[in-house]
Amino acid sequence: MKLWELTSSSIRPREDSWLKSLFVRKVDPRKDAHSNLLAKKETSSLYKLQFHNVKPECLEAYNKICQEVLPKIHEDKHYPCTLVGTWNTWYGEQDQAVHLWRYEGGYPALTEVMSKLRENQEFVEFRKARSNMLLSRKNQLLLEFSFWNEPEPRSGPNIYELRSYQLRPGTMIEWGNYWARAIRFRQDGREAVGGFFSQIGQLYMVHHLWAYKDLQTREDIRNAAWHKHGWEELVYYTVPLIQVMESRIMIPLKTSPLQ
Repeated sequence: MKLWELTSSSIRPREDSWLKSLFVRKVDPRKDAHSNLLAKKETSSLYKLQFHNVKPECLEAYNKICQEVLPKIHEDKHYPCTLVGTWNTWYGEQDQAVHLWRYEGGYPALTEVMSKLRENQEFVEFRKARSNMLLSRKNQLLLEFSFWNEPEPRSGPNIYELRSYQLRPGTMIEWGNYWARAIRFRQDGREAVGGFFSQIGQLYMVHHLWAYKDLQTREDIRNAAWHKHGWEELVYYTVPLIQVMESRIMIPLKTSPLQ
């Protein structure tokens, strides 16, 4: 074999290896679960987000029984849980109800509430009546991002936007790092209500909850963010992390703590 053939054959594997490296995303090793790195440390609250798709002809009756039963659980100190908000979707998937619950004490509190509700005859009857009104339902268990506001009751009237993002697996830390900076651009009108990421259910899901006076106010606030130095850069870097995104505009029920 000639010298140039030896040289060529020895170089080609290195070239192939170098070319392949251009298309391999480098992932830094993590020392802890992202739930520990991103969630609030001062609280151990767990959130449950429920989506109920209601038969169109049953939505009024569904809202009525929810407003009769859910506040009783919320107000009863026997249950370590809080109804954060309850809405109907206005724009987005139609005839849909969305409920957000907080469980003070994490998974043990969730287990305690579920166990006690099985013994609550009124709730058992409520679930039976509700089941006849639904087309489908799903839920997710969530944690709060440490840098977001704590969802607290507020007066209205407001409309609420739930922006949901399906992230590429392995990118939750990046998302959290960018939004820890981005959130400061969206606090002027107290529109940032809460930010969550999923633990059980559909994984690598992020939900941002916003409150606005009306749709025009929403438009004005979102447009104003683009005039703040640094916002466009954060959007530029977070968009590639997203696989699917969805926006719901929601109207709170009369008994929702978030009005």
